[in-house]
Order: sequence, then structure tokens, then C-alpha cells
Amino acid sequence: MTTPVVRRRTRPEWLVPVALVVLAAVPVIAGGARVGQLAGGAEVTPENARFFAMPVPVLVHIFSVTVYALLGAFQFHAGLRRRHPARHRAAGRVLVVAGLATALSGMWMTVFYPLPANDGDAVNALRLVVGTAMLVSVVLGVAAARRRDFTAHRAWMMRGYALAMGAGTQAFTHAPWVAFFGQPTEAPRFFLMAAGWLINLAVVEWMLLRSRPSSGRVRRGPAAARSWPSR
Repeated sequence: MTTPVVRRRTRPEWLVPVALVVLAAVPVIAGGARVGQLAGGAEVTPENARFFAMPVPVLVHIFSVTVYALLGAFQFHAGLRRRHPARHRAAGRVLVVAGLATALSGMWMTVFYPLPANDGDAVNALRLVVGTAMLVSVVLGVAAARRRDFTAHRAWMMRGYALAMGAGTQAFTHAPWVAFFGQPTEAPRFFLMAAGWLINLAVVEWMLLRSRPSSGRVRRGPAAARSWPSR
């Protein structure tokens, strides 16, 4: 009597990177349109006047977040990490620079650009909190990699990426409100933006909880590096 072969169902390794690229498409396309406006000399309006007055910060932000969102998505592919660790590490170094530039340029614009319509001090304060949290996450992720604590490295880099991807999720949190009520005023906008970032962080924490070793031991050294050497 032959024993039937049991095949385990595994999640396709490309599923998460592809989903992240799709999510990143929202801010990437919007950023590309903004670059086209600036390069093509579009009409200056109250909505875009601040970008024409000081274009360098927004261009730095668009370029860095595009690199961070698209290249960062492929750091989630376990097979690529295992098969090409050197490429993964090289990409990680590029992502650290792009992540820091994304956070710092976003905070600069929050402080020095005039407030957009329907924004206010509460929304600006939220942006500064998120920008600071992203900056700290990237720095802590690099520090963890340098001491070869790859479990902590993975967690902090995932949190930083989740915060950077807030604009993609916020398109979905804003869409129902816009469909039923029109453009949100300051108070609804604050909660809709916060919801986007909180959803991303909740997903990351859920992923980290699922991947936590049952023994609870911190993974260090070469074996952990093969699992997540995002540095």
C-alpha cells in the first residue's frame, strides 16, 4: 500500500512584492504627474504654487520615495534574499539613503511649505510624527544590522517601509469619503490619513507576529542573515 504524497500549499513568493508595487503605483503616478507639471511649465495654481516656488524639496521627495517604494517591495521576496544576498545588501544600502531622503524631505516640506487646502496644524503635526517615526525606524534598522540582530533589523525596516507607503493606503481610506461627502475638511482628513498609516503598521505587526519563532529566541548571525539581510 503506497502512502499518498501530501503537498503543502505555499504562498507564491512574488505575491507580496507585486501587491506592494501595485500599492506604490498610486504615489508613484501622482509623483510622476507632479514632475511633469514642474518640467513642462504647467499653469501655476494655488494648489501647486508652493512646488513651483521651491521645486527641489518636492523633486527630492518624489525621486527618493519612488526608489524606496519600488525597490523596497522586492526586499520582501524571500527567494531573492536567499539566492542573491549580495544584491540584496546592495539594494538595502540604496534603500537606506532613499528612506532617509524620503523622511527628511517630507518633514522639510511639512515645516516650510505653505499649508495645502483642507490641511491644518493637526494634519501637519501628524506628518511630522510619521516622518520622525520613519526616520527613527530606518536608523534603528541600520543599527540592528550592524550588531547582526537581523530579527530587529527586519522589524524596523518593515515599519519604516509601512510608513513610507502611507500615501498608497490613504488613497483607499479617502476614496469612500470623497465618493459620499466630497473632499474632506481638516478633521476628517486627519483621521483618514492616520487610518492609512495605522493600517500599514497593523499589517506589518501582524506579519512580524506570524513569523516570530515559537521559542521566542532572537535570530542572529549567518542563518538570520540568509532569512532577512535587508541592509
